[in-house]
This record gives sequence, C-alpha cells and structure tokens, in this order.
Amino acid sequence: MKSSAIEKILWSIALPGFGQFLNGKYIKGFILLALEFIINLNSHLNQIIMVSFQGDIQNAIRLTDFQWLMFYPCVYMFGIYDAYRDTFSDNFPTYSVFPFAFAAFFATIGVMYAPVFRIFGVRLGPVWLPMLCCFFGILIGYILQVVFRKLTQGIHKQGT
Repeated sequence: MKSSAIEKILWSIALPGFGQFLNGKYIKGFILLALEFIINLNSHLNQIIMVSFQGDIQNAIRLTDFQWLMFYPCVYMFGIYDAYRDTFSDNFPTYSVFPFAFAAFFATIGVMYAPVFRIFGVRLGPVWLPMLCCFFGILIGYILQVVFRKLTQGIHKQGT
C-alpha cells in the first residue's frame, strides 16, 4: 500500500471527511464531516467515549441514543473506505470493500447489543463492544476478500 493511501486512511480514522479533503473531494468531505457532527451530537458520542474510558459503562449506556449511534459505524467506515478507494482510482484492488463493509456491519451489530451483551460477565458498552466487533468484521471481510480473489482468479484461468 502506498504511503499516501495510509496517510488518507489515518486522517479518515481521525475524522470522517479528512481523507476526502486530501483527495480533493471537498463536497464529499463536507458531507461526511457534517454527518459525523450530526450523529456525534445526537448520539452523545463524545460523552459516551469519555465515560467509557473512565470505566463507567452503565452511565455510557444510559447516555447513549442508540437510534443515532447505529448510523455511526457505516458513516465512519464509508469515509475510510472512500478515501482509500479514491487514492487508488484506476488501480483499485478487487473486493477491497469487504473488510470495510463487514467492519461497519459488525460494529453496528455491536452497537445494538451493547446494552445487554457480556463477555465473561463484563458488559463492554457502546464504545468497546462495537470496536471489538469492528475488528472482527475487518478480519472476516479480509478472509472473504482473499477467498473471492482466489475464486475469481480460478474462474478467469478456466476461461482462458
């Protein structure tokens, strides 16, 4: 992966829309940044992050507007994926969307189960459980990406 792609991914991780700004996609960048602020404010994400880092998971669950927070993983992962995709433009690796899409899907499931799901009796809450699920989604997406690439290469080889 070229260093400019890594730079844009890291800026997109910092704040959705920043990678788009670096790619010169200003309208997309402003839309993602606006969505970030709207979802962040309505879900109370900054407060949730703060109390989660302090270990007060029950208070984090109480503060969370789950209807709004469920939008966040998709917007967040799309911002990262889109900045990554635009960096490669014509030479975009096949099935590269899989890790990003599965991360968004699994993180959203993590948001939904955050108030009730426990691991070894510990409730992780609306920050830690979606993050854990996100990494699980990246892993599954990457495995599927590799499998689909191999399957497609096999199909192309048979066709020639």
